Amino acid sequence: MLHATEVLGAEAYDVSGNFVGRVKELFIEPADQPNRVARVLLARGQFRPLVARYDQIGAVTPGKVTLTTDESALELFSPNEGWLAVRKDLLDQQIIDTSGRKVVRVNDIDFNDQRTNGNVEMRVTQVDVGVAGAVRRLLQGIVPPAAIRRIQEKLPPRKILWEFVNLIEPDPLRRVKLRMSSQKLASMHPADLADIMEELSPAERQSIVDSLDEETAADAIAELDKRLQTQVVEKLDPEKAADIIEEMHPDEAADLLGRLSPEASSDIIDEMPTREAAEVKELLSFDTDTAGGMMNTELVVVAEDATRGEVVDYIRFHEVPLDQLDNVVLVNKDLSLTGTVRLARLLLADSEQPVSELTAESLVFVHPDAKDREVFELFDKYNLRSLTVVDQHKRPVGMITVDDVVSHMHAML
Repeated sequence: MLHATEVLGAEAYDVSGNFVGRVKELFIEPADQPNRVARVLLARGQFRPLVARYDQIGAVTPGKVTLTTDESALELFSPNEGWLAVRKDLLDQQIIDTSGRKVVRVNDIDFNDQRTNGNVEMRVTQVDVGVAGAVRRLLQGIVPPAAIRRIQEKLPPRKILWEFVNLIEPDPLRRVKLRMSSQKLASMHPADLADIMEELSPAERQSIVDSLDEETAADAIAELDKRLQTQVVEKLDPEKAADIIEEMHPDEAADLLGRLSPEASSDIIDEMPTREAAEVKELLSFDTDTAGGMMNTELVVVAEDATRGEVVDYIRFHEVPLDQLDNVVLVNKDLSLTGTVRLARLLLADSEQPVSELTAESLVFVHPDAKDREVFELFDKYNLRSLTVVDQHKRPVGMITVDDVVSHMHAML
């Protein structure tokens, strides 16, 4: 295993043993091979820096690089924003450890040297974020490499596999050129991703949002501190913000839009599809401390004379999200609420059984203008997991879940 600190600053010699220069930088081309050192930057005195390709490197040891060609075969250095520079872009920089779900600082980079077709390729294997890497950095050039290695063996290792590293790149152009994948971030729990985003600077936080798909970005923003939610969304262009907010539950979207300036909120709503915009506008018309302000307009409503099998087919056909399936709402021919059925009872029932036989014993509901304290009391009294909100004609217009109650109470603290 090699370390970046042992290669950076190393002397480089050509195939004839002539000194070519010292290693000033190591470049990775993520678009080609995400973990291979593709080019080595060599500098000597006042001469223009040269670049050795990965297939021109014959051997690498701590402090020394041997090439397979003469100096004349090397390229003159020309900057390329599509390259990832180990010293400039990685060492001392913050990265996201997607396995540990935290932001860490890079102290060193570990390489494996692989012999391929007569040359040696350096492949990034791990990122050192512990004290061993920091000590190596401090002692490099002062203490011989062999002595440094003996010292670091006594220190506790703290490393992250390269496959679990996600780079933070605030520059939009470099994000595109480096083609950094957001798949590792997208696989994290939204609450963990939000915790990470809260540790970052505004520019870094914005870069994470820009790299995510709309659904993942919506889930993560929903978990952010409300102040940061507003900051992030206000820096997005209205079209991008609308695409993300469309993926939120209507109640979450309304809460967020309600905290924006009227101009920003209006611009975003104008970019949303008609149906989603109408739902959000309706929710924005309610005070935040009422049932209407707490409810989610996404709910499953079926006829009271339907069978269990018909309801399941309906849910499957419409691909209803699992987080909307705590209760199924039943209505009569006038579309008035007649009962609710817990998902657990629905799953255990016979296919031909009428869902009206599965309803909860007590029909509990609330009107949109009911105050939040009344909502809390109903949840406590009946030990509810969700509560149906109805209009003046007793027609279901929304659902309040226990998560909504907890979030609302948390915001009041």
